[in-house]
Order: sequence, then structure tokens, then C-alpha cells
Amino acid sequence: MTQAALARRVGLPTTVISAYECGRRQPSLKVAGRIIDALGYDVRFVRRLDPVVQGRKLVDVLLLAEALPYRPRPLATARR
Repeated sequence: MTQAALARRVGLPTTVISAYECGRRQPSLKVAGRIIDALGYDVRFVRRLDPVVQGRKLVDVLLLAEALPYRPRPLATARR
């Protein structure tokens, strides 16, 4: 698609599209969404957890759990 065609679909001047493409300007989130729609893309943001960071957090939690005092509670007696 040409810059002129994209500019018409998005409703912006061709010079603005050119500035975005060359890195002289950055579109707002709203305009970026319009450009994405005009190009026919569907964008979904999926949060991916970093396995290294999650592993460190798990180790921290397990170490904390081991450091807690363990006092077993007496078993409850059954009611008759």
C-alpha cells in the first residue's frame, strides 16, 4: 500500500505518514490504532511472564515459607 493510500484511509496528510515511516514523528496510540486497522491487521496484547523472573519469585516465596515457624495444629475431634 502506498503512503497516499494509507493516508486517505487513516485521514491524515501523506507528509505525516511519511514522517511516521521515517521516524521523524511518532503517532499517538489512537492514530497507531487507526493505521493498524487501515492496514488490515488485528493486534492483541498478550502478557507473557518472563520465566527467569518468575523462577526467582518462586524461589523467594519457597524460602520465605521454609523460614516460617511450623506449629502443627491439633486434629479436631469428631462430634458425635
